[in-house]
Amino acid sequence: MTYHPREGWAGEGQPRRRPVSRRQFLAGGATASLAAFLAACGSSSSSSQATTATTAPFKQLALPRPDNPVTWPLYTDNKAIASGLAPEKKATLKLYNWEAYINPKVLTNFEKKYNCKVELTTFNTMTEAIAKLESGQFNFDVFVPTVDVLGQLVAGQLIQPLNHSYITNIDQNWPKFTNPFYDQAWQYTVPYTIYTTGIAWRKDHISEGPETFANPWSFYWQSKYKGKVAILDDYREGISLGLLKNGITNLSTSDPAQLSLATNSLLELDSLVGLHIDNNDYTAIPNDQVWIHQAWSGDMAAAANYVPKGTPVDVVGYWFPTNNLGPVANDTMTVLKGAQNPVLAHLFINYLQDEATALTNIGFNGYMQPITTITPELLVQQGILPPSLIRTAVVQADFTNGLFEGQLAPATDARWQQDWLRVSSGV
Repeated sequence: MTYHPREGWAGEGQPRRRPVSRRQFLAGGATASLAAFLAACGSSSSSSQATTATTAPFKQLALPRPDNPVTWPLYTDNKAIASGLAPEKKATLKLYNWEAYINPKVLTNFEKKYNCKVELTTFNTMTEAIAKLESGQFNFDVFVPTVDVLGQLVAGQLIQPLNHSYITNIDQNWPKFTNPFYDQAWQYTVPYTIYTTGIAWRKDHISEGPETFANPWSFYWQSKYKGKVAILDDYREGISLGLLKNGITNLSTSDPAQLSLATNSLLELDSLVGLHIDNNDYTAIPNDQVWIHQAWSGDMAAAANYVPKGTPVDVVGYWFPTNNLGPVANDTMTVLKGAQNPVLAHLFINYLQDEATALTNIGFNGYMQPITTITPELLVQQGILPPSLIRTAVVQADFTNGLFEGQLAPATDARWQQDWLRVSSGV
């Protein structure tokens, strides 16, 4: 039996667990979390003075978008560490990360470089992670959150501003990540992994790829593949597919008519093909369980690890639009406010931004990092990526033109969840 690299890494001979989607946590707690975040923003001035260096005071209802970038507030009682400090001696850096989302070799190499120890604690959902951080009972140095919860983390002062002088390797990243729309001037975050959401299919069973369709996103709607079609068990990805099938590219829409159109299309898909809904894209396609599956690029990049012996990886295809108009996303790295080793935390984040380290990491988990010199061609050349799956590699144009599933206002988020329940409850 094979496992995805992120699936419950527990060491040799230990049991593994299937992970939950990085966005799936929203179904259980996003509305409450966002409401708490907005309340915190509205009351933060009573405990500390919020300021920004380059913009007007933070707007309470701001939702980060590419066309609505946000500069998060800075607080007088939550300042960045001073420059020029030496790394903590004989320290244990505590990393709080998704399961199986970093190569253990990276941690070992960092320990040797800085004469320290690294202690990795993992989580399965962002709700779980934030609940532990808010309890105050856990002390970590580095945390790997999604973009969706940055406002909550900043308003709750769970993360601290970064001192950029320690993170010189940021220059190795794509320039846009020194001023991302979700954290202008990268005050609190550096990028970690990047990924797209596209279509995986079995080329040995389906001769025509998505690119042969007038609207490639309609590729799923083929009754002749009944019982062999699956989409991700993720309400944002699922509803977004329904939107794209109807030519709607606003993947954060609050328009009830558009959401109804998307939902009805997914219900039609279910009646047409007997839809599967799961997050097993990384095994279901390579193992020939389904022939068409909505998929994350990082999952399919590792397909060679899961095809049965004797089956060429070339039978697996991955499509993402050549005009880049598809779902894109990234995770981030932050330093927690209560970090006991803040200098080492900065240096660790810096270490992850280096090309050699990033290549070691990508070879383990399949998920790319936005390092300028790491091209699709380089990944193929180094044997990290099969030539046939080169489109799973994310390029800068994907993030320039790609479609972000942005944070939703509470009422809109509730509508998305309700619509997804209509689709998923009977599947």
